[in-house]
Amino acid sequence: MRHGRVAYFDQGRPLPQDDVPLTPEGRDEARAAAAALDGIAFDRVITSGLPRTVETARIVAPDAEPESWPDLREIEAGRLGDIPEDELERTFVEAWIDVVPEEARFLGGETIGSLLDRVIPAVDRLVADPDWDVVLAVLHAGVNRAILSYALTGGRVLLGNLEQAPACINVLDVGDDWIVRAVNSTPWDPMHRGSRLRTMEELWAEFRA
Repeated sequence: MRHGRVAYFDQGRPLPQDDVPLTPEGRDEARAAAAALDGIAFDRVITSGLPRTVETARIVAPDAEPESWPDLREIEAGRLGDIPEDELERTFVEAWIDVVPEEARFLGGETIGSLLDRVIPAVDRLVADPDWDVVLAVLHAGVNRAILSYALTGGRVLLGNLEQAPACINVLDVGDDWIVRAVNSTPWDPMHRGSRLRTMEELWAEFRA
């Protein structure tokens, strides 16, 4: 899953990325995901440790104690003030487009290569552990794209067009091979009628406002 909706900006000012909680809408989205997953017994519940993933996990799987895997934290943005004003819109809306080069920096911060360096080994460690059958992983848009890209290609590539809406559910079977059964399923809006914007386009609109 991706965590539920949060607010990253307050009147155009970026909020500390590591501390933002779910919004009321985000909690509603998480409750809709919980209803969709009702009856599934999770052997483990994994989060990045950031509050928005832990809060979502506690709503979706209230009887489990979430694990914290810091390697699966979201890709780190840079200082928006360091990005030239005439490049800001492009930097936002083209952050997750097509195959994203490893040298690309997310909003001027961490590179895609650095994200893959920590996410892929963490996924390999999880898959190699025989002591579970069903895991709920509540993570982030960039991290989920990295995992889905790895599942689809088996290599170091990030497919930016794998959209990840707030509180979306992805379903993967792992073993000797990967089976991708569902991507970006949103129980709170099954047909994605709420918006045709990409996540980063929505964030750009919030920032610009």
